[in-house]
Amino acid sequence: MLGAAVCLSGCSTIDYYAHLAKGQYALLAARQPIATLVADPATDDRLRARLKLALEARAFASDQLALPRNGSYTDYADLGRPYVLQNVFATPEFSLDAVEHCFPIAGCVAYRGYYDGTRAKAEVERLKAQGYEVHVGNVPAYSTLGWFDDPVLNTMLRWDDDELVGTIFHELAHQQLYLKGDTRFNESFATFVEQQGLRQWHAARGTPPADSTRSQRADQFAELILALRERLRALYASGLPAPAMRARKQTEIERLRADYRALRDGAWQGYRGYDGWIDGEINNAKLLPFGLYHQWLPGFASLYDRSGKTWPAFFAAARRLADGSAAARSAALEPSATPAAPSTPDTIPTASP
Repeated sequence: MLGAAVCLSGCSTIDYYAHLAKGQYALLAARQPIATLVADPATDDRLRARLKLALEARAFASDQLALPRNGSYTDYADLGRPYVLQNVFATPEFSLDAVEHCFPIAGCVAYRGYYDGTRAKAEVERLKAQGYEVHVGNVPAYSTLGWFDDPVLNTMLRWDDDELVGTIFHELAHQQLYLKGDTRFNESFATFVEQQGLRQWHAARGTPPADSTRSQRADQFAELILALRERLRALYASGLPAPAMRARKQTEIERLRADYRALRDGAWQGYRGYDGWIDGEINNAKLLPFGLYHQWLPGFASLYDRSGKTWPAFFAAARRLADGSAAARSAALEPSATPAAPSTPDTIPTASP
């Protein structure tokens, strides 16, 4: 895979691809069978419980959701860090269009992934020197789309049970269907499988569904971000001189902060979960991940209903959409689109088909 990538991308990328291969190898080398860890009396009780839950979710994914049955998420890897890699996003100062990176297998994506934080920092400085706005997103999980048996990572265990289980469903959905170069389709599809799968998971176990408050807040926060993006899009198309456009841009960002605080202190009754995001630097690159994960959720929900609410029929129908044109996909999925919760893309070009 590394050799093919180098041949197709040119010698200047050899070092980058070698770093990706080294990072992926280190991750795979750290794997241990979950069944062995669960049976080992030396394993911490909390870790054992989380790993048992992951195995149960893994079995449910194939038995009930018709997701791929393979070795993914049957191993565990402790990487000794809070995230598996960092994604670097970049945009021009007056544009919401990402600086894209194209890979021979995964297609074009709006970020570049780094296992090595030093390399990520160097890429940030390089892009800033060229005048781009930059954002770094920490990635807790990703899919190699079936090329390798992806393990459960220590970075995934800091979540609550629903997020852990849902992530396994989400990543296996990427293995089920992945459309090269169409992040919006891929992430909306996988997120629908994740959410519908969680509903069925709770129903099968007789446990109450997840609290909707968190997702409602995420949707409301995303609405604020998407509204800012639309205001900025109009501003960037206005033709104003750069100094005036720069000042108006900052005004719009401050408006977002004020709108957020009004929502936080009002309807959210003081919930401060997004304060860190709002109080940090806000630029075009930081806005990029919004709108990818949930935009076509209603369209996929409708497709699932029309497929008789059966997973094999739904997957077949989704694949027919993937095989069609981009215009046909938009026509089929766009009419009912909804705002997206913030998220970091979790399928990277490291080893994707």
